[in-house]
Amino acid sequence: MTPNWIAVLIAGISAFVLGGVWYSPALFGKAWMKENNFTDAQIKAGNKGKIFGVSILLSLVMSANLAMYLNTPNIDFRLGLLYGLLAGVWVLCGIAIVGLFELKSARYILINGGYCFIALGLMGAIIGAWR
Repeated sequence: MTPNWIAVLIAGISAFVLGGVWYSPALFGKAWMKENNFTDAQIKAGNKGKIFGVSILLSLVMSANLAMYLNTPNIDFRLGLLYGLLAGVWVLCGIAIVGLFELKSARYILINGGYCFIALGLMGAIIGAWR
């Protein structure tokens, strides 16, 4: 089977958009900045083209990678969501391990790991539903 590359594209974009909402001041942006000791000036000084350009590229790579694992005939929305969330557990655990060694707080780990968990679940659901 060949993955549905349109679904892969949409799934990757969905994770990128989710990140914009997740790290916005309306959700976890302020807490994320506090946990990283970032100021508004530091955030504004970042190279937005590089940050957003590489982020969308990496979201697409994650989506394509997940699509390879979900590339079987029995995958549907439900299984795509489940397997995406299970992949998200791997990433959350990896972020937690690194965060513990970096002496980061549980809040930091949950904000960043939570984003990856939800993003991979969303990508899996899209890829699974759009066969």
